[in-house]
Amino acid sequence: MVPPGSETDTNGLPMLTNELSPAQSPGSKSESRMFNGVEKECPSPTEKLARKESLKVQKQNYRQEKKRAAKELSIALKDPSVVIMSNWLKIRGSLKSWTRLWCALKPGVLLIYKTPKADHWVGTILLSACKLIERPSKKDGFCFKLYHPLEKSIWAVKGPKGENVGSITQPLPSNYLIFRAASESDGRCWMDALELALNCSSLYKLTAKAAREGDVSLTPESSHFLHLLQASPLSETELLQLSDGGHHMENDGFSDKSERELHDDWDATAEENGGRLTEESDMEQSEETPPPPPSTAYEEQSTEDIAEAGEGSQVETVSEENKGLIWGLLKQLRPGMDLSKVVLPTFILEPRSFLDKLSDYYYHADLLSQAALEESAYGRIKTVLRWYLSGFYKKPKGLKKPYNPILGETFRCCWLHPHTDSCTFYIAEQVSHHPPISAFYVCNRKDGFSISGSILAKSKFYGNSLSAVLDGRARLLFLSREEEYIITMPYAHCKGILYGTMTLELGGKVTIECEKTRCSSELEFKLKPFLGGSSSVNQISGKILAGDELLATVDGHWDGDVFISEKCSGQRELLWSPSPEIRSRRLKRRVVQMGEQEEFESERLWQHVTQAILDRDQVQATQEKFVLEDAQRKEAKERGDVPWTPRFFQQDPVTSEWIYKHTDTRPWDPELCLLQFEKDGVIQTQPRSQHVGLTYGHSWTSRHKVALNRKHRKSSSQPSSCSQNTESSSSTSEPPHESSDNEDFPQQCMGCSSQLKDLAQIEASISSIHRTQQDIQRNLVALSQQLSHQRASDHGALTGRHCLVLCLLLLSQLLLNYVFT
Repeated sequence: MVPPGSETDTNGLPMLTNELSPAQSPGSKSESRMFNGVEKECPSPTEKLARKESLKVQKQNYRQEKKRAAKELSIALKDPSVVIMSNWLKIRGSLKSWTRLWCALKPGVLLIYKTPKADHWVGTILLSACKLIERPSKKDGFCFKLYHPLEKSIWAVKGPKGENVGSITQPLPSNYLIFRAASESDGRCWMDALELALNCSSLYKLTAKAAREGDVSLTPESSHFLHLLQASPLSETELLQLSDGGHHMENDGFSDKSERELHDDWDATAEENGGRLTEESDMEQSEETPPPPPSTAYEEQSTEDIAEAGEGSQVETVSEENKGLIWGLLKQLRPGMDLSKVVLPTFILEPRSFLDKLSDYYYHADLLSQAALEESAYGRIKTVLRWYLSGFYKKPKGLKKPYNPILGETFRCCWLHPHTDSCTFYIAEQVSHHPPISAFYVCNRKDGFSISGSILAKSKFYGNSLSAVLDGRARLLFLSREEEYIITMPYAHCKGILYGTMTLELGGKVTIECEKTRCSSELEFKLKPFLGGSSSVNQISGKILAGDELLATVDGHWDGDVFISEKCSGQRELLWSPSPEIRSRRLKRRVVQMGEQEEFESERLWQHVTQAILDRDQVQATQEKFVLEDAQRKEAKERGDVPWTPRFFQQDPVTSEWIYKHTDTRPWDPELCLLQFEKDGVIQTQPRSQHVGLTYGHSWTSRHKVALNRKHRKSSSQPSSCSQNTESSSSTSEPPHESSDNEDFPQQCMGCSSQLKDLAQIEASISSIHRTQQDIQRNLVALSQQLSHQRASDHGALTGRHCLVLCLLLLSQLLLNYVFT
């Protein structure tokens, strides 16, 4: 049936009339359309406009609500009275001992201080990454534990006032803390308060994200706290997994939009800004990734050998095949003979250079960072002693000797300090072959210490034993205090060569002395007695003195626990222990990539010998070692009597000590210094300019990213410039005088660069003058000491001569009396 009033075509199909139906009138709200056979209503332009206005109002209310929350947070963070709870708590450290600290709980963070005055900040715990649990304990009080469920760090990078390094206490764990309250009621109150603070942490996370998006204007104090909170080590996925609630609101303002609508809004914003969105995003990206300094690229060391504590790891069992080599070697030796010119078999070699082995003392260089901040002289010498003991437990399994470095051989490495965002650099060079002298330099200007020294390796044969003496001194300098600590080394003793079991031990007396504070420490490394048991292996004993006054005594084992007994308090506590937890927290050493190493760097120079030793191919290792030694002999023969000139070190003409040529002992100034780096063996400091926030990981890993970004910008800049040219030529042409700012910008940059060059020259001249003054002062001190010794010797000689004359006169007088009486 065809409705009346309609027309049909020749096929009998109904035809649409030209009259509009009521659903298609212009004033209607919607229209009906067919979608996949289903009739749906589509909003009209008027309805779309109304929805857009409503969405704008919702966004405005959303931003205002976030501003209000951020304002409340900033007031709470700035106001010292806004504290959920504060009281004394005992905290257990990494060495299993308890420390009494002041804890102040605020929404989202737990601040730890030494005193209630909040002057000595120890650390800040980010509660957004923590879980809370009650911990049973046998002792009095109430224990509870804050921990990270994924065993990551719970500490903030900086303090509430921007502190980079907290006050020195005993070492605290990184991924958990155990607290002890005085009573169960106090502990329950702390548990309830922490639960409240943990619930408040999600609000901080949302506000931190809002501030990062630029929707909220914050004061510097509140923005700093929010920066601490958003610097949590958790990733976004982990945060979503660990949050109790509130994480679904992060993108709620745009959750009702599809990807196409977001893309259209992005294009609309770019059109409103005149097509400058690409340039601004490029500028923001360049500010986020400033160009790193031209430093050496380091990579984390992949493998590391650490033997177990005790005598078992210091015993070598010689195979029948190698015994013949030892007997052939012993036939060439005489008691008291120097072994520096003797070629040793490769099966007793440790597959690394002696320059590399000297760096074992700096895996716990963060202890030196703590020592530099200690307020008392006793605290500094105690922490320095703890660092000194930390360099001995890393030892190879069995009786092993590192390679004798070749003349001109160098070695570079470094350690990153995650808590202070600094880096300790190590440079070593073999400056002499006969006698074999190794010079080294260690520096961390940001943490305020440097170490320089040289070691003369001597070895002597005594029949059934031999000794390797490390003759030399290391000078530890705290830059801001101008305190210098002179440190000596023990000797290595190997016994059981002809009969018995071959065993390696450390022996001798060492000292750590500071002339300025008159504090010193004496240690004695004891050899195992003939009738001693396993407990008498690797024993040490010592004391800490202030002038002639005894402050404390030290005893223990140098590869195990070392205890200190203070004379004033009478308490005996653990000074150092290489426990598994301490070993896991040691700094990660980074070495130069093999592709960037120079020809005479240790790892590249000895790579074939090392590979043969690891493959247990002693014949190949001996051949490769002979090739290097033969090349060294030929080079020395060609050089003749011309003295060797080291690359990085020079010898002091007065003290005969080897000094790093590029030494910089100026205290770190955070307003002038940005970053310390090393390039081609030269440790230098990058001055602070417009780039702020550059880190070592950024400077070493971002080079490839920067190159890719530059390529991407080159490819993407062409379309953007074309679109801008098209737009300007079509409708809105830019005034010609607006380009004057861009033309003046290179001139301003040239002026800034010239000023920076002038400042760098002034700093270089000041540092050279400072080094010259130090050299003059060192020479004057050495001359005064020589004069005092000479005067003492002359005085002693005159006194002896006078005594002899008096004796002769007395004898003559007695003889005359005897004759005439």
